Amino acid sequence: MSQARPARHQHVRNKNEASSEENKVRLQKVLAQAGVASRRMAEKLIEDGRVEVDGKIITRQGVRVDPATAVIRVDGSRVIADNELQYFVLNKPLGMHSTMHDDQGRPCVGDLVSEKVAAGQRLFHVGRLDANTEGLLLLTNDGELANRLMHPRYNVTKTYLATVIGEADRALVKTLTDGIELDDGPAKADFVQVVDAWQGRAIVRVELHEGRKHIVRRMLKEAGYPVQRLVRTKLHTVQLGEQNPGTLRALNRAEIASLYKAVGL
Repeated sequence: MSQARPARHQHVRNKNEASSEENKVRLQKVLAQAGVASRRMAEKLIEDGRVEVDGKIITRQGVRVDPATAVIRVDGSRVIADNELQYFVLNKPLGMHSTMHDDQGRPCVGDLVSEKVAAGQRLFHVGRLDANTEGLLLLTNDGELANRLMHPRYNVTKTYLATVIGEADRALVKTLTDGIELDDGPAKADFVQVVDAWQGRAIVRVELHEGRKHIVRRMLKEAGYPVQRLVRTKLHTVQLGEQNPGTLRALNRAEIASLYKAVGL
């Protein structure tokens, strides 16, 4: 059984705790290990005043920091220096449940990441996709980032491709971007595009920051276009691309930094 827990119960780091001296490493080494630059180039970045630690510009060489607690930025972009933090994108297949363990024995996300969980990485999913929805699902052990990504305050956008019944046109675009009334209140898309329409079907791209359950399906159904297939393709700037269903990939440094910037970390 997976030992993963929901994001709201994770406390991966406590930045209020003082860092013990034995955990501290020279700043240029931390930057090099994080893949920002070579040790020598990292020293040049520090010298040029381009490196910030906990809100203060550092220009002196040899400063030591705790990678697990220090907030480090280079040219304003967050550097993830804690090697224990993990960030993955899963292309969730159709029919799979967005849980790390299913009491009824149904296929779930935990089945696909069991090796990593077994290796001690306490991964959990950021938000969820229903079993009939495919696509991008973020997995991490960074509770602070996960909580903010799911919080409506930060308006993190999600993009979906929906195959619908009916040859959608500009009228649908206007309906969804103007806002549509649902049984639990109005809902509004940030961007809508009819990608293709043929023989009584259409593919519609919907971008929104709403987080209510089945929101895309409900909006399209209310507008008169029931969904046949739904795939989440993007979360903020992180894209699914050509990633195959059921596969897992690690986020790169730029993707992680972009997510941190989106939620003010």
